[in-house]
Amino acid sequence: MSYIAGEYDVAVIGAGHAGCEAALASARLGMKTLIFSISLEAIANMPCNPHIGGSSKGHLVREIDALGGEMGKNIDKTMIQIKMLNTSKGPAVHSLRAQADRKRYQAEMKHTLEKQENLEVKQGEIVNIEIKDGKVVSVETDVGAIYKVKTVIVATGTYLKGKIFIGEYSKESGPDGVAAANQLSECLKNIGIDLVRFKTGTPARINRRSIDFSKMEVQKGDKDIEAFSFEDEIKDFEQVDCYLTYTNEKTHEIIRQNLHRSPLYAGMIEGTGPRYCPSIEDKVVRFSDKPRHQAFVEPIGLDTEEMYIQGISSSLPEDVQIALYHTIPGLEKAEFTRPAYAIEYDCIDPSNLKLSLEYRGIEGLFMAGQINGTSGYEEAACQGLIAGINSAQKIKGKEPLILDRTQGYIGVLIDDIVTKGTNEPYRMMTSRAEYRLLLRQDNADLRLTEIGHNIGLISDERYRKFKKKEENIQKEVKRLKELTVKPSEKVNKFLKEHNTSELATGTKMAELLKRTELDYENMSEIDEDRPELTKQEKEEVEIQIKYEGYIKMQQAQVEKFKKLEMKMLSEELDYENIKGISLEARQKLNKFKPRSIGQASRISGVSPADISVLLVYLQQLNSERKNNG
Repeated sequence: MSYIAGEYDVAVIGAGHAGCEAALASARLGMKTLIFSISLEAIANMPCNPHIGGSSKGHLVREIDALGGEMGKNIDKTMIQIKMLNTSKGPAVHSLRAQADRKRYQAEMKHTLEKQENLEVKQGEIVNIEIKDGKVVSVETDVGAIYKVKTVIVATGTYLKGKIFIGEYSKESGPDGVAAANQLSECLKNIGIDLVRFKTGTPARINRRSIDFSKMEVQKGDKDIEAFSFEDEIKDFEQVDCYLTYTNEKTHEIIRQNLHRSPLYAGMIEGTGPRYCPSIEDKVVRFSDKPRHQAFVEPIGLDTEEMYIQGISSSLPEDVQIALYHTIPGLEKAEFTRPAYAIEYDCIDPSNLKLSLEYRGIEGLFMAGQINGTSGYEEAACQGLIAGINSAQKIKGKEPLILDRTQGYIGVLIDDIVTKGTNEPYRMMTSRAEYRLLLRQDNADLRLTEIGHNIGLISDERYRKFKKKEENIQKEVKRLKELTVKPSEKVNKFLKEHNTSELATGTKMAELLKRTELDYENMSEIDEDRPELTKQEKEEVEIQIKYEGYIKMQQAQVEKFKKLEMKMLSEELDYENIKGISLEARQKLNKFKPRSIGQASRISGVSPADISVLLVYLQQLNSERKNNG
């Protein structure tokens, strides 16, 4: 028997990384918010590798933090190893990566939700979303509790009709044996939402005591520790080691001999898997010329002996998995605690979303995370944050927060999935961001804190500290550009010691800093009057000066981009009435309803010729308005 259980502003369905950020954001913006999880023990769960960050994903975490999200703070509390990746390359691709204590990460995030004002955390399965006159009005649990709501955020992860595969064996289940959400899929279909099937996989877990680490390469964390959150300072802590080993021809032979037993190759799995994170059987088939593949052996916590074998995800039968793992150096006697598995689940075509992450045609229904066809904790979390913000903005009658491709990796991700859709699980990569030299992980706060403060998620105190940091950086860059270094015995001795040419005439300090042999820190020897700066401020000053020429080039490209982004298109526009646009373009434009000429130009099937016609049409429209006005 159904009953009315209460009235709320926002209901969040699912409490993974997207759901947590969505619920916290809407609650912190004053919305009376509910979050539902099939199991409260699955809140912020890490069913795959318990790490946060990594190449490009570290950028997303920093941006989440700069906007006022929680993921960066949570990993700072619960990390057991931290390192900066890609340090041999330029700053555009530097990315923090931290190994998490899985249980502590989960417990911390759960407790953060429980303590949050305006937020109620509930265990329950949502089986129905009621729509009236094209608007969300309520959600209903499997036990009949009906909650009247103004907006709903669907963040179901891989639970939506989740199905686990291990060889010939399969069962309906979410990750880690938690029940799947089986009834919500039918509800979504009934309200006009098309669903597709994607799949992902995870490796086996191994008992640490059965591993011979002497046959593996040790992977240590960084000595110079850096936090994810711009607000945090992490004190030195005892970091755990990770390890690297490799597959070999014996491993690959076992896989090849048993491909017929893989549900992936036997046709049992319908869903499309991630191209950038393939299973080991997929790697062996697709990269048959490679003699070996990496296997990272990483701890999943301090209070467990379980180790995660990154890079060896599989859906092969358990006996085959054991045999192939036993061919890998150091894993010859490995004891499984959990076998690897593939999981298939329902998701939507994200091209049916607006850039605000609201579903087209259903007012108040937002989607975030893997239901939008993405993969990864960080990709999910940033969408959850944006969906949570925009739910609150909608209820308040304010414009949605839409980040464009020049403002952040979050903007790139959302623009990509909404404008282009995706036919496979979407993963963020630095190569997707065309303005990546401007979108570095070190300057995420300089790019986005102002926005976070204007929205209401960044406190006045944090904003004051941020403005002071921004001022310190600007002042120091200006000082170095104006300060002339004259040739002297001391200066030339310093330059000679650092294998760079000596001075014959006066040179600006900023020009010296641009030399590859010099850095801001070592130049203190010839710059005695420099101010006291934090490590982050020094790093930012150095990057802004050293890469000034490249940064200016990208800023010029951004200006061109902005011109097209500022040419707005009405959602009411019927492209069938615009002569000169190709048939395919008319169909695509009417489907996507782009908000600007810039977004229209990125839709597959819309050619430069179609954009030219659109620009002429807008020009004519504006002229008519002026004449009539």
